[in-house]
Amino acid sequence: SPLMSVVRHTVVTLPTPVNISTWWNFGSLLGVCLAIQIFSGLVLSLHFTAHTDLSFYVVIQSFGDVYYNWWFRALHANGASFFFIGLYLHIARGMYYGSYVFKEVWSVGVVILLLVMASAFLGYVLPWGQMSFWGATVITSLFSALPVIGSDVVIWLWGGFSVDNATLTRFFGLHFLLPFTVAGLAGLHLFFLHDQGSSNPLGVSSDFNKVVFHHYYVLKDLVGACFFVGPLLALVYFNPWLLGDPENFIEGNPLVTPHHIQPEWYFLFAYAILRAVPNKLGGVVALGVAVLILLYMPFSPRTSIKGLSFYPWGKVMFFSLIGVFILLTWAGAKPVEEPYVVVSQVLSFLYFSYFLLIGPLTRIQDK
Repeated sequence: SPLMSVVRHTVVTLPTPVNISTWWNFGSLLGVCLAIQIFSGLVLSLHFTAHTDLSFYVVIQSFGDVYYNWWFRALHANGASFFFIGLYLHIARGMYYGSYVFKEVWSVGVVILLLVMASAFLGYVLPWGQMSFWGATVITSLFSALPVIGSDVVIWLWGGFSVDNATLTRFFGLHFLLPFTVAGLAGLHLFFLHDQGSSNPLGVSSDFNKVVFHHYYVLKDLVGACFFVGPLLALVYFNPWLLGDPENFIEGNPLVTPHHIQPEWYFLFAYAILRAVPNKLGGVVALGVAVLILLYMPFSPRTSIKGLSFYPWGKVMFFSLIGVFILLTWAGAKPVEEPYVVVSQVLSFLYFSYFLLIGPLTRIQDK
């Protein structure tokens, strides 16, 4: 049948470079994460009420009254963290090995990243804890920095004049729908990937040196999934709230502001860049560019060899960027005071400098 033919060409007879490494496993691992998130989210949605007076208590009550609801919530919450770990490593691999030269694949991937970030933010608001409520208030208020239409956009997002029941209802609806959109785009991502072929660590054409996907890489992906899902289940069973914020176990209260409002750890790098700019509109622009700058990568100066494997100074810059990303995550969790503001500004400058300098630097080495 046509359907089985598509499956056969996707996971059985697909020609795959013989020399790709474990770093290429993260594409399939992200598919596993997406399936886990959709399944656990569907189960949780059966016992959730999108109302400001009820949602917090429904979530708490479900722990004891609904069989294994605590497990699904812990799996969903920690699965989001593992999803972003896989996303960031997948993007880092693409940047290091030059996968961004496949413009269609890379562009769809960046759109998927944006939608996953939006879905994670919307989902974080649903339990209606203190950090959920104030996080929604702070992030949506950023749109007020837009010239002329800013205030109207914020009221439209809220569905009123403050973050309230209308906001929670529409956030729940969007959070439910976005993962299915991500799944559709993931299919498009795979279509372009299979049309153009995978890259490889050497950055050279591998058309003459390929093997079929099954069983060589099916088994490798299964082993990778075990090593990835194992720590996730260990976290769910032994310390399920390790990555959560204690403030979110308090019901959202618009009259009491937390001492330090911060998003989940996977948004902290962008949050640090936002706070590094003293101007509100400038901070919002920097926040958006911090992610959208990935769309510039396919149009950066081309090198003789794809990737940074044979560019020593390019490797130094890349691993420096990894360090900058980790330090930005650390700075985003700190209060808005000295010396953290200055540190965030320096790190933000280094973050954007990488994308502007890596192309010319490798071109110089080519010459």
